[in-house]
Amino acid sequence: MYKHLKLVTSFFLSLSLLVFTFQGCKKDPIDSEDSSLSSNGDSDDNLISLEGDLQISDFVWKGLNEFYYWQEEVNALSDTLLQDSKAYAKYINNNLVPETFFESLKHPDDRFSWIQDDYLELENSLQGIVASNGVEFGLLLACENCNQVIGFVKYILEGSNASEKNIRRGDFFNGVNGTSLTVNNYRDLLFSDNLTYSLNMVSIKNGIISNNGVVVELTKEENFETNPIQVSKIVSTDVGNVGYLMYNQFVATKSNDLNKIFAEFKTTGIIDLVIDLRYNGGGSVRNCVELASMITGQLTGEVFSNELWNSKLDAYFLEKYGSDSQKNRFVNVLSDGEPINSLELNRVFILTTSESASASELLINGLAPLIEVIHIGEQTVGKNVGSITVYDYIDNDGTRNPDHRYAMQPIVLKIANSEGFADYADGLEPSTFIEEDLQNMGTLGDKNEPFLATVLNLIEGTTDKYNIPKALLSRKFLIKDPQLLKRQRMFSDKVIPLNFIQ
Repeated sequence: MYKHLKLVTSFFLSLSLLVFTFQGCKKDPIDSEDSSLSSNGDSDDNLISLEGDLQISDFVWKGLNEFYYWQEEVNALSDTLLQDSKAYAKYINNNLVPETFFESLKHPDDRFSWIQDDYLELENSLQGIVASNGVEFGLLLACENCNQVIGFVKYILEGSNASEKNIRRGDFFNGVNGTSLTVNNYRDLLFSDNLTYSLNMVSIKNGIISNNGVVVELTKEENFETNPIQVSKIVSTDVGNVGYLMYNQFVATKSNDLNKIFAEFKTTGIIDLVIDLRYNGGGSVRNCVELASMITGQLTGEVFSNELWNSKLDAYFLEKYGSDSQKNRFVNVLSDGEPINSLELNRVFILTTSESASASELLINGLAPLIEVIHIGEQTVGKNVGSITVYDYIDNDGTRNPDHRYAMQPIVLKIANSEGFADYADGLEPSTFIEEDLQNMGTLGDKNEPFLATVLNLIEGTTDKYNIPKALLSRKFLIKDPQLLKRQRMFSDKVIPLNFIQ
């Protein structure tokens, strides 16, 4: 009764123009009429409901069995399970909750894979389209060993509802709609489907948190398209002009916008470049390579990164397309053919915090063997792996299963630089450490903002001019919430149909 399962992925880490279509034998479908699949067998309605659950669980297992980076290390994903169709059917029948089943199949080292029950929301989020009121915030415990939570505003999105309200970078809040935030309720209060809420603002002085009476009413705009280019400007210094770019998500459709900025940098004749990735959790690898190519230009055709998939896919790529198919190379044109405005720099300054991840780390690691990368800020997350989006297709014409909207974002590969280095699961250490002081965040792009001031002093050779103070309010109590961690990813929007390659 089931149709053959087919998967489609967003194939994100291949930056060549080749279209990879996997052709091979399809796996046998589950026989939903087998009596072992029914919990009671006495109701057609129950059987129909059960079939829907089975389709999703079948999709979850087969998708992970085929693409998951750690597939060989997870016994429950062994190919041998498919050798007995009835045993496989019974196994699927015993795992009917997709989220629970997905989590049970993850490798202990996997911090980043997830499943989503609506692929439309997933697709939008990967392109920076979300329900947002424009307040980009972080959360931290108010004190050690307590359950009070306070939020801090990192920045406000341009054109958002918050951009017209009395709230700005560096502000703090500790309540929503009059209810104090705790470790037990902050998700319900801040990440619910409610489009409107009010933030109760607080002041912090000498370590004391106090309500200041300010209440900010906010409304989320559905399908708000964020602009990942938060700030771009040219900063004049005693030794020449310096380009500054704060980039908060690698989005493939923003490469043309970046290229325009680099045209201005090039025309102005900047002597140095600062890429601020302190809040960038990753994104499109194609966009990352194109940005790396804008920074350089003298490296066209050289290897930027190498992909390491599971053994089945490594062997398939090698046999079918050769070893070069897993290499991502510097380019001199964008994917649409537009010539890249390259700066041909031999060094770049990159700013990070403990929130910088994935494609942000890839930019550092990919450039490091080839030009001087001066890494300033905090140690990064350590996401040296990448994912794809896996859908449930039910035919060869690209029809998504109409019975559900589940999709998966599993880790499918590790990515290394041209020297083969990929072992930074604990994060990349900066050459100059500076912790972001949440009570002295400064204005982004301003010469006196602590992170940028540190860079400018290095460029001008006046390191004594700005002494880096110890942070008054440390980020060590930062809450790493799963909702925020989902932003730490590498992906591509290139959609490629795949058959199983058994």
